[in-house]
Amino acid sequence: MALDDRSRASLRQFHCRDRLWETFEQMSHEQEKSVEELINDAMTSYAQLAGYQTTGPSDDTPSPLPAHEPSVPTGPSRAGRPGSFNGPMPPPPRFPPAPPRFGRATAAAVSVPTPPGTAEAGGGTIYLVFDNQKYRIDKEQFIIGRGSKSSDLPIKDGNVSRKHAAVIRRNGAFFIKDLGSTNGIDFKGMRIDNKRIDEGDVFHICEYELKFTYKR
Repeated sequence: MALDDRSRASLRQFHCRDRLWETFEQMSHEQEKSVEELINDAMTSYAQLAGYQTTGPSDDTPSPLPAHEPSVPTGPSRAGRPGSFNGPMPPPPRFPPAPPRFGRATAAAVSVPTPPGTAEAGGGTIYLVFDNQKYRIDKEQFIIGRGSKSSDLPIKDGNVSRKHAAVIRRNGAFFIKDLGSTNGIDFKGMRIDNKRIDEGDVFHICEYELKFTYKR
């Protein structure tokens, strides 16, 4: 038994925006239909709204269009096309917006509180605990190194560079930065170039421990 025009399906290829395809995949999961079925449904709806027949001559399903469509003189004429009418092109069908995937929310709907232990909480001051002493840092740049005259915190060790590292205040936050030293800065077993300092962070310069806190 031959298939009628409505049931016949052929392989087609077309370009589709990635976001649109993801939306159809989500709809496919929620509506328990294949993406192919959803796309065919969408194409059928759009064609019918545009005034075209989507059924073949052997299909017994009645056409959704009336036998005599009233003429609208203001619209462009498409006479000669099956199922056409003289009128303005209807707008494309509107599908309901898909909900955010994986529970993602927009940035405007999310309020991120300021974490405790920031420069704002400390009033623009941070404290460095080194060798059982507590140093108050409230300047734009605090130098750590071997040089006694060039460093705010001198560490007299040949493995420490003359200007080894700096604690820098920028936009209300404190960062530690390597100043091109030979042996670098270690944080949790990894050598770093720079990092924002959070409450309780511990860094190592060679064998020396540097612990930071915003608490007095």
